[in-house]
Amino acid sequence: MFRFFRERGEATPLATCRLFSGLSGRDVQVVQGFLHQRRYQAGEVIFDEGEEGQALYILLSGQVLICRQGEMESPIAQLESGSFFGEMALLDDAPRAAQARALGPVEVAVLFRGDFLNLMDDHARIASRISLDLARQLGDRLRRMILAQGPR
Repeated sequence: MFRFFRERGEATPLATCRLFSGLSGRDVQVVQGFLHQRRYQAGEVIFDEGEEGQALYILLSGQVLICRQGEMESPIAQLESGSFFGEMALLDDAPRAAQARALGPVEVAVLFRGDFLNLMDDHARIASRISLDLARQLGDRLRRMILAQGPR
């Protein structure tokens, strides 16, 4: 495990990630125990379109490009520290709809589906808050997509 909070109480992106906004500091510490640290180099694929989703990623540092495979010049999204992506993997095992690629050096915290299920078993209140925030974020993204399409 690694530290998400610096010694003087300064919060890292995990503490500012909207997915954990409904959690207390103690709850975030519990979640930390289920996370895994990963680093990627510039241009490295974090996950590929079409592969089975296994985890949610929380971007701690760097930038990540979300795009269709082979279409980096027209990205779906460019994410900054504090963002999360790949969240559908916590809900189902459907293939990834897009590719995630590191734009430069990237550090992420990873929550695998199995670890999330263990969190649900061991800390149901915390997992339900995360699930509710996840549902809110997905609803918000859906509304923004619909609004971006403009009037009929």
